[in-house]
Amino acid sequence: MLSSFKKINAKALSQDNTGFGANNTFNTGRFINKDGKANIEKTGIPYLQRYSIYHSLLDFARWKFVSAILGFFIGINIAFASVYYLIGVDQLGGIKFGSPLQNFGEAFFFSAQTFTTVGYGRINPSGFITSAVAAVEALTGLLSFAVVTGLFYGRFSRPRAYLKFSHSMVIAPFKNGSALMFRMVPYKNNQLTDAEVKATLAMTLEENGSKVNKFYPLDLEISKVNTLNLNWTVVHKLDEKSPLSGFTLEDIKEAKTQVLIFVRAFDEAFSNTVVARSSYTSEEILYGAKFKIMYESSHNSTSTKLHINRLDDTEAADIPLTIVKEA
Repeated sequence: MLSSFKKINAKALSQDNTGFGANNTFNTGRFINKDGKANIEKTGIPYLQRYSIYHSLLDFARWKFVSAILGFFIGINIAFASVYYLIGVDQLGGIKFGSPLQNFGEAFFFSAQTFTTVGYGRINPSGFITSAVAAVEALTGLLSFAVVTGLFYGRFSRPRAYLKFSHSMVIAPFKNGSALMFRMVPYKNNQLTDAEVKATLAMTLEENGSKVNKFYPLDLEISKVNTLNLNWTVVHKLDEKSPLSGFTLEDIKEAKTQVLIFVRAFDEAFSNTVVARSSYTSEEILYGAKFKIMYESSHNSTSTKLHINRLDDTEAADIPLTIVKEA
């Protein structure tokens, strides 16, 4: 553990407005996960109060969302079919009687038709209780489809940055020295303008015998671009102004260094601001490597071809002069 701030550049001023506390009496791992979500687990209140069902369903992976909808549809129809079966399938007019399983199947499909308000007409409720249950189910179905329609629209219309970040950062040659770099690329056909990126260095240091989290903003060669169409390699020069001045890779790992990435851009289609977040740990920093070019001219030289699958492609690079050195 770094014993003091003597290794931190005196010109580097820490910031306290990151939203993450300075106390490090415990090992938190990442501050921000690779998917951009804060690495925080909330406790102390009941489980259902800790989660917004709406936000959770919006964030579900596509297959999970579809599975949840299908599971709900099948489950609620099984529940109503069980009610009809317990009341008695003889209370359903037009049913074709058979084995208990066939009778339950008839009740299930009647339930599905009632829930979706299709109502083919072959089977119909013939008693007061059965009719009352069918009325409640029809109302439940209308409300459920309204909610599901809203969720589909919310997932479809929610503004997103659609940015992919390189898996690793690199320490590569840059202007007679070296620089810490990562890159990102838009992978959809959306148009992002006025893109801005901020990078924050997070380190665990020892101060007055206690471990503390310290955060330092990293100066970037280019922090804003007018439009983000190709990949963007974000560069922090490792010079005498850098918080990492004089550090070795061993120092970086010992200080549990992380780099927190925040990106903001304007999406023209949604006419709204979109954001993206990611992070890198010391284990995800490659020394003496540089990114390979991701784009090239098309075969007829009329357009530029961007290879998204080359986002993480790197090659070895000599670093003649560097502030961050191998241990």
